[in-house]
Amino acid sequence: MARPLKDKALDLSEAQDLTAGLIERLTCPTGKTQAFLRDTKAPGLRVRVTTAGAKSYVFEAKLNRQTIRRTIGDVRAWTIDAARNEANRLRVTLDTGTDPREVERDRQTAAVEKKAAAAAKIEADKVMALTVGEVWNIYIEERRPHWGDLHLRDHIDKAKAGGLPSGRRGGGKELTKPGPLAALMPLALKDLDQTTIEAWATKEGKTRASSARLAWRLLTVFLTWCGEQPDYAALLPAKNPAKTKKARESLGKAGVKSDVLQREQLAAWFAAVQQVPNPLITACLQFMLLTGARPGEVLALRWEDVNTQWKGISIKDKVEGTREIPATPYMLHLLAALPRRNEWIFSSPTSATGCLTEPNNPHTRACKAAGLEGLTLHGLRRSFSSLTEWLEVPAGVVAQIQGHKPSATAEKHYKVRPLELLRVHHEKIEAWILEQAGVVFDAKAAPGALRVVQAA
Repeated sequence: MARPLKDKALDLSEAQDLTAGLIERLTCPTGKTQAFLRDTKAPGLRVRVTTAGAKSYVFEAKLNRQTIRRTIGDVRAWTIDAARNEANRLRVTLDTGTDPREVERDRQTAAVEKKAAAAAKIEADKVMALTVGEVWNIYIEERRPHWGDLHLRDHIDKAKAGGLPSGRRGGGKELTKPGPLAALMPLALKDLDQTTIEAWATKEGKTRASSARLAWRLLTVFLTWCGEQPDYAALLPAKNPAKTKKARESLGKAGVKSDVLQREQLAAWFAAVQQVPNPLITACLQFMLLTGARPGEVLALRWEDVNTQWKGISIKDKVEGTREIPATPYMLHLLAALPRRNEWIFSSPTSATGCLTEPNNPHTRACKAAGLEGLTLHGLRRSFSSLTEWLEVPAGVVAQIQGHKPSATAEKHYKVRPLELLRVHHEKIEAWILEQAGVVFDAKAAPGALRVVQAA
């Protein structure tokens, strides 16, 4: 029998003993999208060819009177024998009543589930390995929009690792100390249990109890937040591990602050403060005393916060958001003498932010020279409130100027004092303080023309 010509089309109606030559000659008939060449040795095996010339091995059989097909693989990747073996295996599977397509789907599903489980385990391991410091930073970034600058700074400072050049004038090679929470930051969050926190509180309470108390409060709120987050809740016990009696007792109670200027000390304080070489610090300290504002509120003042037309000063308030206080004559005098370097009233050409940082050291030196050691910047705020007692100023007026929450129902809901009414009392307070300090000036002169004279 003569061998068929290589270019002669194959008879696809008959099964063939598959060979490489036959497969090579296989083409898709005109008018069809695909065609199949059956194998004689493995009855379920087919070679499929498309109009584009792509060829692959296919298993074909009947199941429940329906034709099923399953692709085995490309003819370039599979040998004929390997394709026959796979077709025979699928035939056996089908003979047992199992659809090989379902088997393949189950295998793929299992593979996907296994992969997903492995990925989930990796993520779970990552979560389990999260340190307190990593979650602390996430917490800060999420809560930052809801915090004031001071509260944000507390969170950053209390967790600092330390060990950096202090940058303090005259500090030499002195390095910064770690914050109270620095020792907890490297720990895995899952290991931050009650015992660990109590041991931390005991240690920190012996050396810096005041700073550690604030750090403990910040830590307690942080752990409450963690307990509300699905990603971290499982890492912590149901009860906040920082809220324990032992931790609280180890840190002790805050003492009552009593640093305050007495009436007879005003002259010495003003005299010493006005000798500070930096006029901006001199003005800033006097501003703190005469407004009773928090140190951070004074330092954060911008020129745009001063309304010279209505003689008011807008202060960013941690309680109400902002509050308006009178711009009294002596305060306007202080402001008129300050340079306008940038947006900040109390500016600093050497500060990274452009404004003064808290002038604790200059104030401490001035107080020491005046024999008033122990008076803090916040003590100036207490002094303002205490000195108003001499004038019997209504407590609600003082609270409104200082930015304290109203303490009575009438103050909360019924008394709304306009700026002009506050001015009546505030100017009276300022005039009395300056009188007791021996500072004489013309309150009716224009602010730029005011002249301060220290009484003999």
